[in-house]
Amino acid sequence: MSAAEAHLIEAFLEMMSAERGAARNTIEAYRRDLRDYAGFLAARTARPTTAAREQVVGYLGSLSARGLSAASSARRLSAIRQFHKFLCADGLRGDDPTRIIASPRTRRALPKVLSIAEVDTLLTTAEAEANAETSSAKQADALRLYVLLELLYATGMRVSELVGLKRAAVMRDASYLTITGKGGRERIVPVNDRTRDAVKAYVKTLQPGPWLFPAGGEEGHLSRQVFARDLKALAGRAGIGASRVTPHVLRHAFASHLLAGGADLRVVQTLLGHADISTTQIYTHVLDEKLRALVETHHPMAED
Repeated sequence: MSAAEAHLIEAFLEMMSAERGAARNTIEAYRRDLRDYAGFLAARTARPTTAAREQVVGYLGSLSARGLSAASSARRLSAIRQFHKFLCADGLRGDDPTRIIASPRTRRALPKVLSIAEVDTLLTTAEAEANAETSSAKQADALRLYVLLELLYATGMRVSELVGLKRAAVMRDASYLTITGKGGRERIVPVNDRTRDAVKAYVKTLQPGPWLFPAGGEEGHLSRQVFARDLKALAGRAGIGASRVTPHVLRHAFASHLLAGGADLRVVQTLLGHADISTTQIYTHVLDEKLRALVETHHPMAED
C-alpha cells in the first residue's frame, strides 16, 4: 500500500470521526480493514480509486479462503462501501464498485436471554448479600455489585456505559440517568423506584470523586472484566449456570422482557441506544411468540 492510499484512508477516518462521531474502537477496526483491503488491491496493481467490482468480489473471496466468517466479511464490506462512497463524494472516482455487491449472508443467532424468574433470583441474591452483616470491604463490594445489577437490568445499558458512568449522570433524584453511548451520543433513560433507591443509598457510601463505580485502576473506574467476573460468581451462588450469565445477557433480558410486556420496538431502540432499528429487530422473536400465543388463545378457530 502506497503513502497515497494510506492518506486516503486516514482522510476517510477523520471524516468518520468528525462528522459521524464514530467511536475510537470503530475507527481502529475500519483502519485495519481498509489497510488490508488496500494491500490486497496493491498486490494486484490496483488502487481504491481504480478498483473494479470484480476486484472487490475477489477480496471478499480471499476473506472466505482465510477462514473469516460471513459476519466478519459483511463487516469489512460495510467499511469498504463507506470508503468508496467517501471517494465518490470527494470526486476521487466517478463510480462505486461496491454498489451492486451483495453482502455475505449471515445467520444471526437469537440472543441468549434469562427468564424473569432467573433475573429476579439474581437480584434477590445480590440484595441479600448487600444487606448481610460482614466486613466493611466485603459489604461495599456486595453493595456495588447489587447496584450494578439493578442498573443494568433497569436500563439495558452496554457494560462499557455502565462501568464508566459518572456520578453526574445520576440526574436530580436519580429518577433518570444520562448515558453516553457509542460515538459520544447521549440518551436519557428512566430508572424505576427500586433501582433509584438502591443508587441513592449507594452514592451515600462513596468518597468524593467523578465516577459512580470508582476503582484503583488506570481508568479510575471499575473494569468490565471485574464486573463480568463478579456477576458470574453471583450467578453460581444463586444456582444459575455461570456460563449463561454475562452483562450482555442482562442487556438482552432487559429488551426481551420489555417487548414481552408490550413495549413498542421504537421505545426499546431508544432505551438501548441503537442508531438503527434493524439492530433492535433481533428481538422481534419475542413479539412473534407473543402474537402466536394471542392467536392460539383468542382466535375462534383455535383448538381448545
